[in-house]
Amino acid sequence: MNMTVLRKILLVLSLLAVLPGNHTGAGRASAAEGNDKQLQLLNWSEYFDPEVLAEFQKRYGITVTETYYETDEMRNEILFGTNGTGYDLILANGSSIASYVRHGWLAPVSASNIPNLQHVSPRWRTSFPEAEQYGVPFLWGTLGIAYRTDKTSRPVTSWMDLFRPEEAVQGKIIMIKYSRDLVGMALKALGYSVNSTGSRELDEAKQLLLAQKPFVKTYSYLTLGENSSMVSGDAFMAMIYNGDALVLQQHDPAIAFVQPREGCLLWCDFFVIPASSVKKELAHKFLNFIHEPAIMAKLARFASYATTNTAAEKLLPRAFLDDQNIYPARAILEKSETYADLPPRVAKKYNDIFNLVIQ
Repeated sequence: MNMTVLRKILLVLSLLAVLPGNHTGAGRASAAEGNDKQLQLLNWSEYFDPEVLAEFQKRYGITVTETYYETDEMRNEILFGTNGTGYDLILANGSSIASYVRHGWLAPVSASNIPNLQHVSPRWRTSFPEAEQYGVPFLWGTLGIAYRTDKTSRPVTSWMDLFRPEEAVQGKIIMIKYSRDLVGMALKALGYSVNSTGSRELDEAKQLLLAQKPFVKTYSYLTLGENSSMVSGDAFMAMIYNGDALVLQQHDPAIAFVQPREGCLLWCDFFVIPASSVKKELAHKFLNFIHEPAIMAKLARFASYATTNTAAEKLLPRAFLDDQNIYPARAILEKSETYADLPPRVAKKYNDIFNLVIQ
């Protein structure tokens, strides 16, 4: 069975298991609460080094059980379905933290119980609203374009190479199925902010996305193994996170990654602790563990993403730190942005555009 399909099945089963009123969910919740040596983690798939989880279990006797989500929207659907319950730790993008706080889903992080936070750059601890109080930074990166150099007639340098593609790649493009990424990068291609709120700017982004639609093979996240459509040649170009592109390059060096000249999205993932968790002490122990410099360096290398831990950076190979696909050049950083928390009426406009495009 295709691993992505399998993960989605497992994710749905996990979601059903924690829905209120579901007898299976009641059993699962009771088991999790009754087992003081287990943490439930909601996480991206193919993101966290299993050897690190094994080391945590070996050292502390605590098992971390992961439930995977495949998209940001899928994570949000899970949390809305359970009202933020059923997990002890959640890995979420920084721009979601303020929304989760408003819903009452998160507990404040106790910095005194995570001494290794001293190694985390203040830049990332305060990079999003509510992040310093409710989140612990993990890895950061960019959103850009992957493409097959053997299928394009010229180097890709601009977001417009993705939105107004050359004929050779038309019909072979994969776009991330997430409203902020689709609309945000269309705005960036047009010279606007990824957080634009103006009706005219959003309408231009909508028209650009609709014009691109006939050239898109699918709206989804790429799988990263040797069966990935970018590796097999079923897709020639994709919107992609930088670390994922570097993983694909390990399977086929003909796959290149570019951070477009207009700038790109800067993102940072955070661990957050649900207010409903009865394992907050264990969750803090886990967060302190992963921010041990040697552990965090290992996690960064596994995922091919930059770390927020400055002490861990000192343990990383020079080639890793000098790779501008991982640590972007200053010129790119100066043109790049993080997502802001949008007002509800504007968020609805983004979602309306997204739903119109992917239908």
